Amino acid sequence: MDPMTEFLAGPQARQAFTLRVALDPPFAIDVRDRAALTVIVPVRGTAWVTAGGETQAVNPGEAATVRGPDCYVVADSPDRAPTVVIGPDQSCQSPSGDRLEVTMRHGVRTWGDREDAETVMLIGTYQSDAAVGRLVTAVLPRLVAFTEDEADPALLGMLHRELTLQGLGQRTALDRVLDLLLLHLVRAWAARPGTAVPGWVSGNRDPIVAEALSLLHREPSAPWTVAELGRRVHVSRAALAARFRSTVGQPPMTYLTAWRLALAADRLSTSADTLAVIAARVGYSNAFTFSTAFTRAYGSSPSVYRASQRGGVQPGPHRPAGQVG
Repeated sequence: MDPMTEFLAGPQARQAFTLRVALDPPFAIDVRDRAALTVIVPVRGTAWVTAGGETQAVNPGEAATVRGPDCYVVADSPDRAPTVVIGPDQSCQSPSGDRLEVTMRHGVRTWGDREDAETVMLIGTYQSDAAVGRLVTAVLPRLVAFTEDEADPALLGMLHRELTLQGLGQRTALDRVLDLLLLHLVRAWAARPGTAVPGWVSGNRDPIVAEALSLLHREPSAPWTVAELGRRVHVSRAALAARFRSTVGQPPMTYLTAWRLALAADRLSTSADTLAVIAARVGYSNAFTFSTAFTRAYGSSPSVYRASQRGGVQPGPHRPAGQVG
C-alpha cells in the first residue's frame, strides 16, 4: 500500500466525524479540535476559512482542506469575531462558555441555527494524527481551496445526500464517500503545475520507480536490498538507485527506513501490539534495533511515543530523519 491507501484502509479512516452545519450570519466558528485534517464543502452561502495566517473564500461547488492540529476559523466574512468554539472531541460552546451541543442540534447529522439557514456547509473531520496519516496530511499545505473544476460535483452531491438521508449502512457510506473525496482532492492538488509533491507521489511519474515503491509499500518487512529491489523490477542495481534518487529525492533504503518507522508509529498509536511484534511487522530483527532506529528518527522511544499518543499529548515539531516525502 502507498501512504494514501494505508491511511484510507487503516483504523484512523473509519468513523470520521461528518456533519451538516447550517448557520445564519453573523457567525465565526473557532475550531480547536486538533484534528489531523478537515474537509469543508459549502452547499449554500460562502464560507471564509482562515488557517495559518491565510484566508480563503469557498463557495458552493468548491471545497477546502485544513491540515491540523492547529486551530482555524470558518466564518461568514473575514475577521469576524468567534461566535462558537469547537474543542477536542467536538465539544461546542459559546465564547462565554455556554454549552451548545444540544441547543443547536437539528436531527442526527445537522447542527446550527436552523435546518434551512442562509449558510450550509458539510464538514468531514479525520481525528487521527497517526504517523501514516501524517504522511498523507503533510502532503497538503495548511489550507487549500479547490475550485469547481477540481472538486468533483458527483462526490460533493453524494456526500450531501448521505448526510441528509437516513438509510442502512449510512455511517460506513459517509466514511467511504469522504475517503473518496479526500483522495480526489489530494490528486487534484498534486496535479497542479509547480506543486512540490513528496517522493511517494512523484515516484509514480517513473514506471520503474513506481513499481519499486509499490513493492516497498506492500512488503515493508521483506529483507530488501537495492540489488534485490532492482532484480524485482528488472533493472540493474545502479539504474534503480539513480532513477529512485532522481524521482523520489532519496535513496531506496532511506525511503524504506522512513516508511517502516511511519508504519510502526501508526501501530504504536492504534494498537496494543508489543514492541517485538511491531518490530517484526515492519522489518526489524528485534525490539532493541527497532527502538534505536525509532528513537533516532522520532526523538523519543517507542514507549514514550505511544504514551504521548494515548494520552492525547501532541508530539513536538520534530521531523523524522529521512521522513517519507
